[in-house]
Amino acid sequence: MDFIRLDETDTVVTATRALEVGVTIEAAKTRALIPSGHKIAACDMAKGTPIRKYAQVIGYAAQDIAAGDHVHTHNVEFRATDVDYEFGTNLRPATPSGGDTFMGYQRENGSVGTRNYVAIVTSVNCSATAARMIAAHFTPEILAAYPNVDGVVAFVHGTGCGMADSGDGFEALQRVMWGYARHPNHAAVLMVGLGCEMNQIDWLLEAWGLKQGPTFQTMNIQSVAGLRRTIEKGIEKVEAMLPIANEATRTPCPVSALKVALQCGGSDAWSGITANPALGYATDLLVAQGGTGVLAETPEIYGAEHLLTARAADRATGDRLIGLIKWWEDYTERNKGSMDNNPSPGNKAGGLTTILEKSLGAAAKGGTTPLTGVYKYAEIVRETGFTFMDSPGYDPASVTGQIAGGCNLVCFTTGRGSAFGSKPAPTIKVATNSAMYNRMTEDMDVNAGAMLTDGVSLEEKGREIYDLFLRVASGKMSKSEAQGLGDYEFVPWQIGAVM
Repeated sequence: MDFIRLDETDTVVTATRALEVGVTIEAAKTRALIPSGHKIAACDMAKGTPIRKYAQVIGYAAQDIAAGDHVHTHNVEFRATDVDYEFGTNLRPATPSGGDTFMGYQRENGSVGTRNYVAIVTSVNCSATAARMIAAHFTPEILAAYPNVDGVVAFVHGTGCGMADSGDGFEALQRVMWGYARHPNHAAVLMVGLGCEMNQIDWLLEAWGLKQGPTFQTMNIQSVAGLRRTIEKGIEKVEAMLPIANEATRTPCPVSALKVALQCGGSDAWSGITANPALGYATDLLVAQGGTGVLAETPEIYGAEHLLTARAADRATGDRLIGLIKWWEDYTERNKGSMDNNPSPGNKAGGLTTILEKSLGAAAKGGTTPLTGVYKYAEIVRETGFTFMDSPGYDPASVTGQIAGGCNLVCFTTGRGSAFGSKPAPTIKVATNSAMYNRMTEDMDVNAGAMLTDGVSLEEKGREIYDLFLRVASGKMSKSEAQGLGDYEFVPWQIGAVM
């Protein structure tokens, strides 16, 4: 098999291997060297002709294109989307099923964790060093006395001051802090600030009704009287939390308690053909059990949002999604950018040409069930089923928002080979192609490329991913988790002016 045609209406096909000049493609022959994963014209297309893949428009011919030509950035132009949205016209509710369980941590507030960390959360960059030094004190040798604790982790960031005390940026950061303070994968939390920053810890406590107690403490460097004393006092506080955290044990929990962040990064042309549809199938299995999948990266559904509004459970949900798209169009325009700036050089090397093509593949991670909710960045996800959260396409910032929203597991597809990992929710990584999987076996948990190379079905690979959800949620370490990733991937989305 030299190529794949995804739909009979498509005007391009995708090369399954690198093709030399003169290979027969339907009724034509290749007229250039075609890298694996790249597109080939299946018919003649005059300048301005819509180019179709996945039965959708992914761009327009920037010049006359002959059958057999390589179709990519040199001869395809992007145009902003202009579609008539439909709402609730493609509703396919999952057939409810139940009985699957995983071994999780039942919290007093009814939430369920897949990990058991003690977290140190900073309000501002000025307290980042103090937090890291407190966490560094708790070496593996010290933590060996607390076998039920997965670690002491410092969540530090580069913002928290030089910002307005209201508006999108401030509110997003406060939601992130609240989400991490209450995350079910945290048995205990210590918040550390400087004292004079714009992002005041006391404001957060008042706004969200957080109360201090044995497993939730706060401190400011200025009040404690300096860095050294803050570190010493912070260590004392964590030492008092660890025995309490260690009392937590895993018990059988229903799959309905899982919230899985659906992510992709370092995408290639195979993302929308193998890994993303397989993750979508796993998401459908999760939703059927009452669980929740959370898709994000708003710029990376641009051009595919009409497929999601058709799945919206009601008009209000669909309208919220369109509102996010309009915000991003305005955001990129006023910053002199384009929605088509999103595909990275690596994406393009892997065969992706426009944001429309990338988005159509990325949306497949959400499976086929109704869209039940649309959320602001880092907002707590309350509806079950398939949901969406606003975020940038930058993976660390996007996942930070999803975890703040309550995701206790992350599944991340990649074609170029992202080495991303996260805490406190572990990341499962799914390779889109076998060549990359074989190069990076230490980083990849699942090889969706087997759908091309070994004839594995979508259903088989989707079931494999779903089963891995349960094993990792029960304590099995993912590849990224085993390598210690996640300490530096906490990146709250910084919106607005830095003053």
